[in-house]
Amino acid sequence: MTEAPTRISLATRLRNNFLAGLVICAPIAITLWLTWSFVRWADSWVKPYIPARYNPDSYLNFAVPGFGLLIALIMITIIGFLGKNLIGRSIVNLGEQVLNRTPLVRGLYKSLKQIFETVLKEQGTPFNKAALIEYPSAGLWSLVFISTDAKGEIASKFDAMGRDMVACFMPPTPVPTAGFLVFVQREKIVPLDMSAEDAAKLVISVGLVTPPEGGPVATTRKGRKAAEPVPVVIES
Repeated sequence: MTEAPTRISLATRLRNNFLAGLVICAPIAITLWLTWSFVRWADSWVKPYIPARYNPDSYLNFAVPGFGLLIALIMITIIGFLGKNLIGRSIVNLGEQVLNRTPLVRGLYKSLKQIFETVLKEQGTPFNKAALIEYPSAGLWSLVFISTDAKGEIASKFDAMGRDMVACFMPPTPVPTAGFLVFVQREKIVPLDMSAEDAAKLVISVGLVTPPEGGPVATTRKGRKAAEPVPVVIES
């Protein structure tokens, strides 16, 4: 005798359909909401400074979303173009001299400029490598993003101790916008083959969204030997 197939109740079917619809609709809705919020935020900053005769909102009965963002992108591009020639560079240098002589403001400006130059530097490769480090104690592993080699005074202190250290960013879960800066010995870093985007998904999803295996892994299941740490090379 064969067992009769288990019948699914109507409530269970409705719940399953609702969850399936939620998986489809939620990412789309959140993406659209974040995009729309960013566009409105950019418009609220830029549109008040656009002359009325150039603002289409003055001629139409409805607001044109994204017009302020478009103007901001055009202006930033023009400023970047002008900043590369001699006259534009002179104006930028004059403005920087004024900021550098202004108390309180100069410290903030120098810090922000250094951060943007480091992150947006064409030759650099910040946060494009994910890795594992043994933290906060032996046997516990944390996912980090490799930043750069230790530099400046910190590097000289580590060199005096005979240690080759690498700066790593350890993001928290599930919001990786803030985190910890840790310096780890190069030989104790286990690089991952996954991209930084896949690693960010892993952090945000609290480990639920795991990228496909693309190469040797450092942490293995019981009965398998873990791969040896691979030396990390940071491009300068």
